[in-house]
Amino acid sequence: MPDTPLTLVITPEAAARLLTSKERTLERWRSTGTGPPYVKVGRRVAYRLRDLEAWVERQTRQHTAEAGQ
Repeated sequence: MPDTPLTLVITPEAAARLLTSKERTLERWRSTGTGPPYVKVGRRVAYRLRDLEAWVERQTRQHTAEAGQ
């Protein structure tokens, strides 16, 4: 097995707290494909911390006229 850093995953509940959102919002984003990437661990949904951070960075805007993603 190659030496790779541990990929930290968190629950949707923890991800919602980090993003100051509701779990229901994350669920809606998963169904529409507009939110942060997620992984399935068995039947459970999880979020990688690095994916959440990257997604938040992509949401940065300079003014309200910029198109959202």
